[in-house]
Amino acid sequence: MRNVLLILSMLALVLSGCDKPKEVESTTGEAAVEKVADAEEKVGELTIYSGRNEEMLKPLMAQFSEESGIEIKVQYGKSSELAATLVEEGDASPADVFFAQDVSTLGFLANEGKLVANEKFAERVPATFRAADNTWVGVSGRARVLAYNTNTVKPEELPADVDGLLNERWKGRIGWAPENASFQSFVAAMIAQRGQEETKKWLEGVMALAPKAFPSNTPLVTAVGRGEIEVGLTNHYYLFRLKAEHGEDFPVANHYFRSGKSGSLVNAAGVAVVKTGQNREAADAFVEFLLSKPAQEYFATKTHEFPLVAGVETGGKIPKITELKTPATDLSTLGQLEPAVRLLHEIGALK
Repeated sequence: MRNVLLILSMLALVLSGCDKPKEVESTTGEAAVEKVADAEEKVGELTIYSGRNEEMLKPLMAQFSEESGIEIKVQYGKSSELAATLVEEGDASPADVFFAQDVSTLGFLANEGKLVANEKFAERVPATFRAADNTWVGVSGRARVLAYNTNTVKPEELPADVDGLLNERWKGRIGWAPENASFQSFVAAMIAQRGQEETKKWLEGVMALAPKAFPSNTPLVTAVGRGEIEVGLTNHYYLFRLKAEHGEDFPVANHYFRSGKSGSLVNAAGVAVVKTGQNREAADAFVEFLLSKPAQEYFATKTHEFPLVAGVETGGKIPKITELKTPATDLSTLGQLEPAVRLLHEIGALK
């Protein structure tokens, strides 16, 4: 089936490295599932394909099941691989809901005609973080940042945007994770904003600085803390997991780009209802639950992500999402990673 092999090779999305979650503190999300819980007929088992970390989601899944009375079956894995499975299964897929680590995967599934529109959720989150046709909706956001070693780098030395990294100051001292889908999505956003030729020039400029490549974001940020490199391009929340592991004196801080260029990208994890699912009412209730205040507060305080529903504050360790000047990028197009991956091969960042 078309694009199945491409998604396996191009959309190798990694699971988020979030802080180890604690139990959800609020149980006021009952309204989000009240309709299903009160239904006269028993709702069948809800099957969820989740590209998000099992340990992170377990408290939320337990709360939803307890409040709604809906039994859930969750298949965990990489978002890209689960998406390929869904496409291969066709109409026989047991999935009712697809919960993706990155909305680029949902963009792919929408293009494959695998998702159903949910207009009832259209106004719950800003237009930037939902599909124009309402086939998916963002649940939580994560920002691209420059993690830096606080022992060796002064805040005033940090560039205003990613173009400022093309400086001999950072030669041999910068890290990136070109194999990681979050980095590839960042490159895709740059292509959308400035075109392939200019993006290639930027990538070649970084390559000239002899960057150290990492397979994923956690070892990259760890290397910043150890002083193996001084700065690294990553997602903002990895820092908090490592501080939880190593202590608050772990010598790394996040530098947020606020220029409105691709380095300021805020991507999202998202959820969608599968068109061939047999449990639409329960699927809608699950989406509603993820957009409820307690679930949004959980993402804000336990995984240090940006809540996307209005009225929910971010955790105290990250800025408000409204304070970040983000690029005008259609996040659903970031599922088209082939041009980004091709450029990374051309410049030698990927073998």
